[in-house]
Amino acid sequence: MIIREIKKQLKKAKKEYPVILLTGPRQSGKTTLVRDFFSNYSYVNLEDLEIRDFAISDPKGFLNQFKKGVIIDEVQRVPDLLSQIQVIVDESKKNGQFILTGSQNFLLFEKASQSLAGRVAIFNLLPLSLSELSLENKLKKTDVWDLVFKGFYPKLYDHKMDISLYYSNYVKTYIERDVRLIKNISSLHSFKNFLNFCAGRCGQILNYSSLASDAGIDQRTAKEWLSILEASFVIFLLKPYYKNFSKRVVKMPKIYFYDTGLLCFLLGISNKEDLNRHYLKGGIFESFVISNFFKNRYNQGLEPNIYYWRDKTGNEVDVIIESGKGAVPIEIKSGQTIGSDYFNGLRYYNKISKEDNNKFFVVYSGEKKQERSYGTIIPWSNLVELDF
Repeated sequence: MIIREIKKQLKKAKKEYPVILLTGPRQSGKTTLVRDFFSNYSYVNLEDLEIRDFAISDPKGFLNQFKKGVIIDEVQRVPDLLSQIQVIVDESKKNGQFILTGSQNFLLFEKASQSLAGRVAIFNLLPLSLSELSLENKLKKTDVWDLVFKGFYPKLYDHKMDISLYYSNYVKTYIERDVRLIKNISSLHSFKNFLNFCAGRCGQILNYSSLASDAGIDQRTAKEWLSILEASFVIFLLKPYYKNFSKRVVKMPKIYFYDTGLLCFLLGISNKEDLNRHYLKGGIFESFVISNFFKNRYNQGLEPNIYYWRDKTGNEVDVIIESGKGAVPIEIKSGQTIGSDYFNGLRYYNKISKEDNNKFFVVYSGEKKQERSYGTIIPWSNLVELDF
């Protein structure tokens, strides 16, 4: 089993909070992680109909059967349990008593925040990060495009599997089970088409009107469906950075996918060669890099501090990371050869940003790290070094 970096945060939270809630996308490794880390705890899965019926009909009796610590998997299936958990932890005042997992972010977060405010530590577990794979020596002599095409779901690294079949089943299960739990959608076929249209816009500024029109739905529905994809950790919307800038800065988000393997499947990419020829190769590589920044933050128990910057004349920086020392601009390039134009947006940003001592970075798909007078060029495999 691959060691997950978020374990450090779970160990700390176990001593400080009575309840730990671990959310994340389907098959990101939540159950495997908590069953390994809390191996002496009882375990129940609310996907089991008999167990779920017990929890729904008698939440107090269901929870009182566990005299020590318990892991409750897929807790979003019976969200009313959270109110009864509040009563129990307030009476017992024991830390590390309940370990909860679930797959829907905003639904669980809202309910947990209401019922368990001050009593729960909430963490997001995404698919594998580069540093987690590196610790397991999974990156030795690995071609970056093989990695991007394969994606980062743990099961693909624990077992030899047909990648396309894995993602086909993943999408089918996600749409037929998870989506229906979040919202009653009359046409799941339309939702699947919408998901494909989102994939085709990866790395682009989000235009709700255009997306809705192409998908054959209204803008309100498009926004609702995007919220579903965000809540279930399929996509994330990268917000624009516009501190200290005029109104000439673009203020719409960009759309990206947390997992590039899933993204490639939705785009109909069937192998590494197709990926290298694909018109969205640059956006896919951006998704790969930026999602890794998100994973690093979540694995530290922190919220993302990651943005992009673009003005209305087309000057752009792919990533701005806010740190204690100021904003760090980063450009992402899918090419393996460093071109002089890689630095144009970064130089322009530094010129007008009004921020002192900016040092910028270029992340690319090549293999050589270079320290230049105006910034650092980072190969994809050295992403683990960037920690802001």
